[in-house]
Amino acid sequence: MKIAVIGAGKWGSALFNALSKKNDCVITSRTTRDIANFVSIDEALNAEILVFALSSQHTREFLQTHFVNKNQKILVASKGIEAVSGMFLNEIFENFMDAKNLAYLSGPSFATEVLAELPCALVISSQNLSLCDELGELFPGKYMKIYSSNDVIGAEICGAYKNVLAIASGVCDGLKLGNNARASLISRGLIEMSRFGKFFGAKDETFMGLSGAGDLFLTASSVLSRNYRVGMGLACKKDIKTILNEINEVAEGVETAKAIQNIAQKHCIYTPIVNEVVSMINGKSPTECLCDLLRKK
Repeated sequence: MKIAVIGAGKWGSALFNALSKKNDCVITSRTTRDIANFVSIDEALNAEILVFALSSQHTREFLQTHFVNKNQKILVASKGIEAVSGMFLNEIFENFMDAKNLAYLSGPSFATEVLAELPCALVISSQNLSLCDELGELFPGKYMKIYSSNDVIGAEICGAYKNVLAIASGVCDGLKLGNNARASLISRGLIEMSRFGKFFGAKDETFMGLSGAGDLFLTASSVLSRNYRVGMGLACKKDIKTILNEINEVAEGVETAKAIQNIAQKHCIYTPIVNEVVSMINGKSPTECLCDLLRKK
């Protein structure tokens, strides 16, 4: 079967490279790229399997503009929450297609290392476990180990939340607070993420697995993470517009932080780290945020 990757950024390109090892694969994006096997959006959407690697904030617009449901099998490789509506990606996609054809990719995976074909383990989550197994077989077993899960909402929340916690971790390291502080922040962040996710029915084991702790530990501890670099920029007292211009990549955690805060306030979920991240994005001093966070229970 033909596979089309939708999104030709670093992550989409890494997935395209991996999937091309065993399959007939093409790639497309909203803007034309001079790369091998690049096709038009219309041609890509005729493929039997679609892999979405678009920014979460642009996903709905793309689906409304281009997508026609032809009973394709869909693997969503994006991570985030739509800031305007507060909707998870699975909720957005299910407005356009049947959930039985939808699956979600998560786990610790820097695009640069996947593109370099370094080993990694990932999770495919779906209400349809047979679809997880089918999609998992498409990846090269030589350097990618794929697990299956039916906890869609857990994978969605972990993938989105860890980006916000990575911003906080970048601030921590940017302020040179030390390894103890970073470890404390990440562990409390895992608890906060779990508390938020379990409100929506996510499973405990998801937070302790590759989608949760695995992806969080990776994203919150390396300059390869664009969200971590956002935090380092905030620690240097740069404004968010300057930071994003310097990074020149999408940092999903910025808009996701605002979405999580709005959802948490609506449902009275305690999210102190997210709240301080949003405050820093809005201009509050990182040092003041740290003091306020230490005073919280």
